[in-house]
Amino acid sequence: MHVRFRSSLRAACVGITLLIVGIGLSPAEAGEERPNIVLMLSDDQSWSGLSVAMHPDLDYSKSDVVQTPQIAKLASEGMRFSAAYAPAPVCSPTRIALQTGRSPAVLHWTKAGPSVGPAANHKLIGPRNIRAIASDETTIGELLKSAGYRTAHFGKWHLRGGGPGAHGYDVHDGDLGNEHAAKFEDPNPVDIFGMTERAIAFMKASKSEGKPFFVQMSWHALHAPENAMKATLAKYQGLVRGGRSRQVARAAIADDLDTGVGRLLAALDALDLTKTTYVIYTSDNGGGGGGRGRSARGRPRRARGLTGGKGSLSEGGIRVPFIVRGPSVAPNSWCHVPVTGLDLLPTFAAWAGLRRLPKGVEGGDIATLLLNEGKGAVVRPREELVFHFPHYQDERGPQSSILLGSLKLLKCYEDGCLRLYDLSKDPSEQNDLAEEMPEKAAELEARLATYLRSVEAQMPSPNPLYDPDRAPASRKDPPRRR
Repeated sequence: MHVRFRSSLRAACVGITLLIVGIGLSPAEAGEERPNIVLMLSDDQSWSGLSVAMHPDLDYSKSDVVQTPQIAKLASEGMRFSAAYAPAPVCSPTRIALQTGRSPAVLHWTKAGPSVGPAANHKLIGPRNIRAIASDETTIGELLKSAGYRTAHFGKWHLRGGGPGAHGYDVHDGDLGNEHAAKFEDPNPVDIFGMTERAIAFMKASKSEGKPFFVQMSWHALHAPENAMKATLAKYQGLVRGGRSRQVARAAIADDLDTGVGRLLAALDALDLTKTTYVIYTSDNGGGGGGRGRSARGRPRRARGLTGGKGSLSEGGIRVPFIVRGPSVAPNSWCHVPVTGLDLLPTFAAWAGLRRLPKGVEGGDIATLLLNEGKGAVVRPREELVFHFPHYQDERGPQSSILLGSLKLLKCYEDGCLRLYDLSKDPSEQNDLAEEMPEKAAELEARLATYLRSVEAQMPSPNPLYDPDRAPASRKDPPRRR
């Protein structure tokens, strides 16, 4: 009872604070019907991990194996973003960035787990992260709650800080991490269908109260893929080349997730809410790409996917599926303007008719893109997009990247390498232009450094115990549960 009272008191205080700083309803929009918002966030699902393409001209932007007909239907009814980015290449930093509209570099939370220590014998040591959402951060839940929305968060939270109930969510599953997924097997793999049922009940209650709602579905999938439905696993045994168990399980759990998405979308139809609800589908980070690199003779191989994967700032680690369906969004439409998960909070605020944003928000409103056939620009405090991962997890070690226009610079801190790519021509990052365009590489490096200094980003530091004659530990994190 005391915990519930404190949460309610804090929620009331947050609402009052938001109004004091001027985050109120726009007079022009206050009388309009505000849309419902459903945010679906999958876990470790790659840009090319669906059966629907994420780029109209790249055949490798969809899976040849995974079948996701419900998400494909969602895409046909809305807009697909070919250049959408997670704020980080790993889960928790992305999740807190989505909640706050602020980058992991600013929040000093750039890695899901702890950095490797000096004993791992890498040249550098990654910084220590806070790894808990602070009580003074303003979340999407708190922001929309101040605008009269009912709010819910189902599934993986992974941000500590007291859980969703302490950060603006009326209904939630609690402070859940990765370990929760393993508890649920067939017929409710990784709680996909349980989450769906709870969300449907929440939407029904919101409609009966006559209030707009925001619900975040933080799916546990693609974690614990071995828990997929037995029938789905059997289906993919015959579809995955060689029947490799890990690939079979990941394809099967993605298929089961698609079924859960379909049930939730069907419920919106049954409740007559589809026309007044925005639905966003995306992932917390990339899951990997296709073939790449060089042949035995040193010739570049034909790119068959994005380079890199989870824990990498190459495109395979941060470019993610991104689909939006909702009022006035043209069906089967495309947007090629780069967007990021940081843009969700300001976009939701605009839909809710909120006049101002919390201090420090780095994203921009993408609503104009949705209403203008994907054309236009996103107005943010800075023109460039910056990604910062000062840790060991990818083969390149600690790294940062900056995207400005179609040019992307990747900087590695261990060896000082700079790689420059034109993503409009080379999304697979096969052709390094740094030597051909040294002035542009230097310009982007300077802009990257300026941004990181301005937000007091944490940087890797030299390892005082580093022994060049001893092999370092694996850069891949060991399996962890919390």
